[in-house]
Amino acid sequence: MASMKVALIAVFALFVTARADYVRPKTRKVLDWPWKSRESSGPHQVHISLAGDKHMRISWITEDGSSPSLVEYGTTPGVYTSSSHGESTSYKYLFYRSGKIHHTVIGPLEDSTVYFYRCGRQGPEFRMKTPPSQFPITFAVAGDLGQTGWTASTLDHIDQCKYDMHLLPGDLSYADYLQRLWDSFGELVQPLASSRPWMVTEGNHEEESIPLLKDGFESYNARWKMPFEESGSSSNLYYSFDVAGVHVLMLGSYADHDEYSDQYRWLKDDLAKVDRKRTPWVLALFHVPWYNSNKAHQGEGNSMMASMEPLLYAAGVDIVLTGHVHAYERSNRVNNGKSDPCGPVHITIGDGGNHEGLAHRYIDPKPEWSMFREASFGHGELKIANSTHAFWSWHRNDDDEPVKSDEVWITSLINSGCINEKNHDLRKILMAP
Repeated sequence: MASMKVALIAVFALFVTARADYVRPKTRKVLDWPWKSRESSGPHQVHISLAGDKHMRISWITEDGSSPSLVEYGTTPGVYTSSSHGESTSYKYLFYRSGKIHHTVIGPLEDSTVYFYRCGRQGPEFRMKTPPSQFPITFAVAGDLGQTGWTASTLDHIDQCKYDMHLLPGDLSYADYLQRLWDSFGELVQPLASSRPWMVTEGNHEEESIPLLKDGFESYNARWKMPFEESGSSSNLYYSFDVAGVHVLMLGSYADHDEYSDQYRWLKDDLAKVDRKRTPWVLALFHVPWYNSNKAHQGEGNSMMASMEPLLYAAGVDIVLTGHVHAYERSNRVNNGKSDPCGPVHITIGDGGNHEGLAHRYIDPKPEWSMFREASFGHGELKIANSTHAFWSWHRNDDDEPVKSDEVWITSLINSGCINEKNHDLRKILMAP
């Protein structure tokens, strides 16, 4: 394995460049995952995600290629009153061959209800809770997770909070071509990801492309299937969903995003369908931040911002959540490079625990739109209380204790007067060819 890793690093050094424009502090050790035997047909790396209205996608992996893509489920432990058959896939990556990857959609399901389920007719029973159909709803938010001691601390803190769904704005496993790390990441997050839906979008560490040999995002797309088809998207790299009065846009920083791209056209169509009476809150997630006063990754989101910020502004998006920069930052409501009461609040939360460490060098003086910034590992919690008010808090991982370090009440744009003022601009943009 060591010689293989050296060879891969030598090959990919030609294609991957490292930034050295900021100093990272010491990090915690990457978690060690010794090989352990398991039933070849037993499920592992189980995680769940929304799959349209009142449906959930159960994803898992088995080593046995003959294991069925079957999920049995019910509201009483050990009593399965319903079942669904799904689909499966697998992939090869150089010398690595994945197990059988299962994706099975179950439902319709009741809201705010605990279900017990079993994958492939055997193995352990899992327990999940469906999200509510109306406010309040709480999202846990953490990006750039990786697999370090800090990651484990972040996940433990998230497990302690009462949340309904995890939002992850890119950079999951930090496998970086070593496919076994996708497997260990699946094992690491299974306790949380099998019990609450994890809604993710891609980051740069998911790309794993090899010129002339491998297209990008093959491993990510095979393992983490999101509801792109259910939302009318042609790519797993961008999609949307509704939950409890919130419309969530999961955009792709690494999919084409100019005005002639499929993603841009899809976003225009998706925003045209949003009914703010039914979903008074609109959130957007993607990996590369547009508003960033850290010296790391400066300007990397400029092209996406140039094409898509007018769309999000015209549609009255309330909050934008991003990762990529390994630190935390919260902006004022902002648009076109300056504070704007009708723009979204931008929050960078790429501090989940990755092995690369923190980005702790900031631009001074601080931009007028930057409200709070700090280079520490942690996670965020967004509780949307009702159609007009939400409470955001960021919890620093301080000496293994979750410390609430930033908090703010956010008022939705629906009652601000901004939405009515923007209706003309939105119609103008949406009608443009």
